[in-house]
Amino acid sequence: MGAMTRSIVSTLLALSLTACGGAQTAAPCPACPGPVAAVCPPIGETAVDTDAASARGVVDDGVVRLDGTPEVPAALHDRLQQYLETRSATLQGMSDDGSAMLITTRFADTAQLHALSTPMGARRQLTFTSEPVYGAAFYPSDDHVVLVHQDVGGTENYQLYRVDLRTGRRTLVTDGRSRNIEFLFTRDGSRLAYVSNARNGRDMDVWMSDGSGPGEIFLERAGDWHVVEFSRDGSQLLLQEFVSITDSRLYLVDVATRAVTRVSPEGATGADRAAAFSADGRSIYVVSDRGSEVAELYEVSLADPARVSDLGAWRPLTRAITWNVEEVALSPDGRTLAFGVNVDGISELRLLDTRSRRVTPIAGLPRGVMTGLRFAREAPVVGFSISASRLSGDAFTYDLRTRRTVRWTESEMGGLDPEALVEPTLIHYPSFDQRQIPAFYYRPRTAPAGARMPVVIQIHGGPEAQARPWFYPLVQYLAAEAGIAVITPNVRGSDGYGKSYLALDDGRLREDSVRDIGALLDWIGTQPELDPSRVAVFGGSYGGYMVLASLVHFGDRLRAGVDIVGIANFVTFLENTASYRRDLRRVEYGDESNPEMRTFLAGISPVTHVDRIQSALFVAHGANDPRVPAAEAEQIVSAVRGGGHDVWYMLARDEGHGFLRKSNRDRFNELSAMFLEQHLLR
Repeated sequence: MGAMTRSIVSTLLALSLTACGGAQTAAPCPACPGPVAAVCPPIGETAVDTDAASARGVVDDGVVRLDGTPEVPAALHDRLQQYLETRSATLQGMSDDGSAMLITTRFADTAQLHALSTPMGARRQLTFTSEPVYGAAFYPSDDHVVLVHQDVGGTENYQLYRVDLRTGRRTLVTDGRSRNIEFLFTRDGSRLAYVSNARNGRDMDVWMSDGSGPGEIFLERAGDWHVVEFSRDGSQLLLQEFVSITDSRLYLVDVATRAVTRVSPEGATGADRAAAFSADGRSIYVVSDRGSEVAELYEVSLADPARVSDLGAWRPLTRAITWNVEEVALSPDGRTLAFGVNVDGISELRLLDTRSRRVTPIAGLPRGVMTGLRFAREAPVVGFSISASRLSGDAFTYDLRTRRTVRWTESEMGGLDPEALVEPTLIHYPSFDQRQIPAFYYRPRTAPAGARMPVVIQIHGGPEAQARPWFYPLVQYLAAEAGIAVITPNVRGSDGYGKSYLALDDGRLREDSVRDIGALLDWIGTQPELDPSRVAVFGGSYGGYMVLASLVHFGDRLRAGVDIVGIANFVTFLENTASYRRDLRRVEYGDESNPEMRTFLAGISPVTHVDRIQSALFVAHGANDPRVPAAEAEQIVSAVRGGGHDVWYMLARDEGHGFLRKSNRDRFNELSAMFLEQHLLR
């Protein structure tokens, strides 16, 4: 949990009128952070009369509200069932000697923590809560106690809990109210560091604890900060300040004096994405794009404090690799640095000998996406998780002594034959400026000879995320079962293709990424096996905005769109997103408090041009979403219906930015499959 993350990025899942902009009352708005106003509909109810709602057949069980959605046919439910019963396992931690593993996996409604004492062995469930577990780790030197990371209802106000495996007792470590993220222990377990906005609800301060309670503020910080790693002796701490996807900085903290020294060069803007101390604490290994177009691995000596932040003194270690280096982890003896490389969306594991600087690739891993790279504390065993198009997600280790990869879990595939699932093909298509846009193409196996297949364009969120060949149950159902092709493009602004590509949609360039979808529609029209008259768009978060924007600009070429937790109005989104995220999002989208930029953002917001949305629309949202408040969904649903068009709408009151509970996720997937089949297969 000490590895850097980009907390503002979401792979689910991402108007001149202003929500909550009317007369104020004392009551808080349940849909967005602000007072209730005349334009704010009640949560889960768009601004229409009750007779119209009744005519649409609204179903509300108090948790999930379905508005305008037909009943799912039993036959479709049965066809989807196997895909929805797939499970995944994610590595969360390892025992000191690497002989035991912590994973999260789901056996009921939410992912819970489990322990394995042997590869492919029985999973022993350790937590039994109604809320999903996001992360966990063993307390150092005590494999009978774990630290667990959870929130309530998708609010993302994460808390830390101490769980004693001998008694099953679960004790709250943090305050139970604030947002607490990215924890890590010193090697001896005497200190627990984490970041929290408990002080003011906005800024992420560094806290220090003994692991039994909240502890105290160690460093007050302004903005978005992350703990990265303690040195082996616990005397130094690495921090990351995250300004944006293209601007993040490293700082070195003397734990005894709390003195903070900037490591990142002052003059060269760039993103320092990951880092690890050397075994002796005299240098650090940094993943950064400051010196090149892609994120490279550097060795930075700490011997001369005056030269630490001199980019010229940073020693490049992977200059021959032309793709982004991702995660890094150092072996207990300090002789091997494991790191991932993102090669056009596919993960590769490589090992660097810290003495010779020789890099060795590790072959034989599934062709997919690797996450959670870490070494056991006292054994030369590196662990990681992999998800792939035919692998729902499992935990693995690689032993440096035996040079063997060991699979620890074999997650249930719902009885599906993995070989019958669709492996995507990497394609590239030209956009309006002749730039080649990468995409993964899932071609159905059951396409009739001579027939043209319908297409779903799945657009990732972020916007600084990346479409990669993860396991997507709904995508596999559409391609392997329903005969619908799926294309997942990495439009400009996506991560993984260099920092210049990443910046191509910033600020006033926002709609250039939408034009990339128009170019994909052109490409589809040139493919003899694809039907350009039967195309739908599907996306979450920023991808939801892209869905709505595509329906605005290319509605005559799109039959339908599925918008999950999407942005309908950039102005109200920026005004109402959680305060700890607002400045981060302004860097990407623009500052709505600037009158000129506000006018621009309103002008490109889909709800401003709702009269141009003629295609069928399905909107789904979580009521507790702190990133894209549910008022965004309410706006677009109300506006489209106000124009006389039907909209399917699903609101889950126990979810946030996406659907993490199986019951809600299954219902959403069934509705999505029905919606897409109705509009593409007829």
